[in-house]
This record gives sequence, C-alpha cells and structure tokens, in this order.
Amino acid sequence: MWSQRQQQPQQQKPNFSTASSSLFSHTKSVQAKKYTMVELDDSKYHNLSSQAMDSLTEYFEDLGDQLEMDDYDIEYTSGVLTLRLGVHGTYVINKQPPNKQIWLSSPISGPERYDYDETNNAWFCRHKDESLGALLNQEISEALAIKAAVPIN
Repeated sequence: MWSQRQQQPQQQKPNFSTASSSLFSHTKSVQAKKYTMVELDDSKYHNLSSQAMDSLTEYFEDLGDQLEMDDYDIEYTSGVLTLRLGVHGTYVINKQPPNKQIWLSSPISGPERYDYDETNNAWFCRHKDESLGALLNQEISEALAIKAAVPIN
C-alpha cells in the first residue's frame, strides 16, 4: 500500500526573491502641507469670517447681475449664504462659530469644513489642503462656463 503513492501535480510556489519589487514598494509620497490652522479668539474669528462671507456675498451678487440666468439666486441671512445655480445645484456656505470654521455644502464636492490660516490669509480644508477660494473658483468656473475670481483665498 505504501509503495503505491499517488503522484499529485506539484504546485509552483511563488519565488519572492525574483518577484517584482513593486509589490513591496508602495510608499506614499508625503508633501508638506500648504496651510496651517491657527487658533482664533472669538473676536478675531467673527471679524475674519464676516469679512469672508461679506466678500463672497458681494461677489456672487455682482456675478448674478452679469449672468443671464433666470434661476440664479443668492441670499445671505444670519451667517448663512445660499447660492442657487439652477440645474447646477445649490451651495450653502455658513459660519460655524462653535468650531471657528466656515462650512461649505457643495452640489459637486459635498460638505467640507474650513479652518483659517493666518500666514496665507486663507480659509482651508485640512483634509484636502485646499483653500475655500480655490475650490469655489474651480467649481463655479466649471458649472457656469466662466472664469470665476472669488475674492477670498
């Protein structure tokens, strides 16, 4: 019985010594952050966030006057700016005093929170290291087929 061994096909074992080095070399490139969050006291936060919201409101009101869009509408009430772009969706940008942030709800990129960077004078997203102004310029430009120039960083 023992003398009649059944031969099974031998499976090839992977040879890791000759395997592509790319299997183990997936290292993530780390870039230096462009923005740095600073702690703001209440007064400074309200000053900076109000300036940003007022600048955005004025810009979008002027833009609405230049565009020939029936369903374009902007409203700013109690720290909440609502920008309706008809078929392109609605943006909501609001002050968030408890967190000392500005929050954005975009029909394109979704919700995001923005902290303040004093060095760059910019409201920026910590997760994406991108400024609120840069994101709005990109999305509004694409949605309305214009060259947007939002007046904040």
